[in-house]
Amino acid sequence: MEGLVKTMRPSENLRSFWSGKRVLLTGHTGFKGSWAAAWLIKMGAEVHGFALAPETDPNLHDLLDLDYASEMIADLRDRADIQKMVQKVQPDLVLHMAAQPLVRRGYREPVETMATNIMGTAHLLDALRDCESVKGILVVTSDKAYDNDSYDQAHGEIIFREGDALGGRDPYSASKGCQEIVARSFEQSYFRAKGIPLVTARAGNVVGGGDWSEDRLMTDIIRAAANNKAVELRNPGTTRPWQHVIEPVAGYLMYLQAVVEKTASVSALNFGPKDSHTVAHVTDLVLNAWGCIAGTTQQDVSAASKEALTLALDSSLATTTLAWQPRLTLPECVNWIVEWHKAHLAGQNMRDLTETQISSFEAMMDKE
Repeated sequence: MEGLVKTMRPSENLRSFWSGKRVLLTGHTGFKGSWAAAWLIKMGAEVHGFALAPETDPNLHDLLDLDYASEMIADLRDRADIQKMVQKVQPDLVLHMAAQPLVRRGYREPVETMATNIMGTAHLLDALRDCESVKGILVVTSDKAYDNDSYDQAHGEIIFREGDALGGRDPYSASKGCQEIVARSFEQSYFRAKGIPLVTARAGNVVGGGDWSEDRLMTDIIRAAANNKAVELRNPGTTRPWQHVIEPVAGYLMYLQAVVEKTASVSALNFGPKDSHTVAHVTDLVLNAWGCIAGTTQQDVSAASKEALTLALDSSLATTTLAWQPRLTLPECVNWIVEWHKAHLAGQNMRDLTETQISSFEAMMDKE
């Protein structure tokens, strides 16, 4: 009967691992957290969310109306609340996505940004170090955790690999570099001796349906396109590793599964697209897909809140370690976003469409 034995498809392998697991997901009310929650719940995981209340109206969390096992609307800076949540849930697995994720807000609110991203992470990990149920922890940081010298470069592109120096010249980037160091110190001091994997993941700029956060390129483009107005761009020539949110979420789920099952042992992985593109190029793609001809204008941006000119990630280690790879081309990604937001404007059920797009991505994963 050996010839009848079939290897499990990647999406089935993922589902078989996550189904029935008690998952503590921080940041579940955010854009990336909502997509992660939708996929986890679709696979049968028992998801417990911990996050601040959604900041925007509309927001993806409310539109999806997911079936959480429990939710706590609270602040990671409150040590007692996260300890209470961990004690209540007794999670099998932890996905830490909660963060202050905006560069320009980091300039305006540096202490709050650092308190959330650095001390919030410390509060969570401190609560987890005495949790007997936990089998694995993944802390999501950022590609901006790397020490980026492209401020000073007129030409060329820095492509970051996992062993490169961590750093950050602006408050947000510094907070993400520090978050990496905090995670590593807890891993070495507490979790390693118990055989509990604690790893970090660094992703590029994520885009997708349902992001209404401030200072988000897609948010600005979609809002302008829907009203047939010109898009105001801060830095049209800035290059970023744009990718659909489902791409790194797939990486996070595969990564945590692999370290728990001990098929991988690396402590940090990048998850980024094959190529980086300028803000201007992405904007043109979205406007063309939408059918908007209003064009773009450029804002007068203060040098005081300067962002790195280039960011790019080398994700080859994730490919060799997990067999993870980007699936959506940039035009496909843009088409998915336009489809999602046009459906939202038409009053369609956004949980159904989001799950349909997740199913389409699972089908892509299974095409080898």
